[in-house]
Amino acid sequence: MTGFAFALLLTAALAGYMMNRQAAVTLRDGGQRLHSLGMFHGLYALLAVLVPAIIIVLLWLVLQSTVINRLVMAGLPDGVLDNLGSGAIQLIKAEIQSISQGRVFGDPEQWKMDAAERMNSLRAASGWLMLLVVAAVSAAALFVTRRSVRAEFRARQAVEGITMGLLISCSLVAIFVTVGIVLSLVFESIRFFQMVPITDFLFGTSWEPQIPIREDQVAAEGAFGWLPVILGTLVITFVAIVVAVPVGLMSAIYLNEFASKRFRAIAKPVLELLAGIPTVVYGFFAILTVAPAIRAWGASLGLPIAPNTALAAGSVMAVMLIPFISSFADDALSAVPRSLRDGSMALGATRAETVTKVLFPAAIPGIVGGVLLAVSRAIGETMIVVMAAGLIAKMTINPLDSVTTVTVQIVTLLIGDTSFDSPKTLAAFALGLMLFIVTLLINIVALRIVRKYRELYD
Repeated sequence: MTGFAFALLLTAALAGYMMNRQAAVTLRDGGQRLHSLGMFHGLYALLAVLVPAIIIVLLWLVLQSTVINRLVMAGLPDGVLDNLGSGAIQLIKAEIQSISQGRVFGDPEQWKMDAAERMNSLRAASGWLMLLVVAAVSAAALFVTRRSVRAEFRARQAVEGITMGLLISCSLVAIFVTVGIVLSLVFESIRFFQMVPITDFLFGTSWEPQIPIREDQVAAEGAFGWLPVILGTLVITFVAIVVAVPVGLMSAIYLNEFASKRFRAIAKPVLELLAGIPTVVYGFFAILTVAPAIRAWGASLGLPIAPNTALAAGSVMAVMLIPFISSFADDALSAVPRSLRDGSMALGATRAETVTKVLFPAAIPGIVGGVLLAVSRAIGETMIVVMAAGLIAKMTINPLDSVTTVTVQIVTLLIGDTSFDSPKTLAAFALGLMLFIVTLLINIVALRIVRKYRELYD
């Protein structure tokens, strides 16, 4: 039914555009001098139909499931939910939803079948009601906008006002989402620090997020020191950046300054294909090819190498980061004014000297942006680390040892059915908050570097 609602909405919007535009053209042909072009009269009708109706549909879709679930649960027979906890009630709700979608397991009670049938009927009624509301709102908007077509009507200003409102709304949504993410991390982290001392978390050297299953089980108290986790993140990121930055920058410099146009037209798209490979494929490559090669190399030299290593994960992650750095560096070098390049060559500098002493310093802001993007991508990568580096948190900077990262631990802590009332689960939010702070500090440092060199070469 949602598809029919959007089809009806699109049809009404296009019809409003055509009618208002044609009405404005008729007024113009009749000798009246219009304030705005006929196109703006049509756009005003189109936006007036689309914007309110789309808002209504989105709100309807967001609230529909909640309202229907509450109505269905409130209509269950008396006594079936007595003495049940929130978890058991949620399981009953999930079973009813599964039955309503045609997935019946076992022999459920009749009242569950009746509840699923009522849920389907409520969904059908909600769909038809939404279609009627969209039709009514669209018809009202068409009627109002059609009457607004006059010679003195400022349609262009109305369209610009609606467009400006949409842009401001999108900006506010982005801001509120960011604020919501930060607040969710902060509030849940506060709950975690009420259970685990913040000093133990910040300065602890052991990460074993366990909780006792029985009251007499003392051995599973857990240790929540995040230093091994962040250290493993930094080790893998360092390995990836050390490999990716030189290769990415050198490839960008060669393609931008030394390669022929024919070679560049072939090599640049092939290089950028690396960014489109799924990370799970990189993980397979790391665990099946790179990690065995590193172990064989270590065995030939007599070095003890773990089955999963930070070197394998970091080196494969570097391959994934090369196109990001190369593309940003290439765009930054291309944006350098031609006058700087020609002036350097006119003074007798070689092409290599021009690149290293003129173009590269002038392109530092764009290059730093690419490196920053690569660092953020390396810090937030999960799949490659899970498959190639492992899950064990260790206080080590040896790239030949097994380590883990913050993102891997967050995923591990939140896998499966979780209840957010134990330090084991809430530790994921504390790790997320610290990762957010670390990324923020990296952004601040990079911004200062960009501003410094931008002021120098503007």
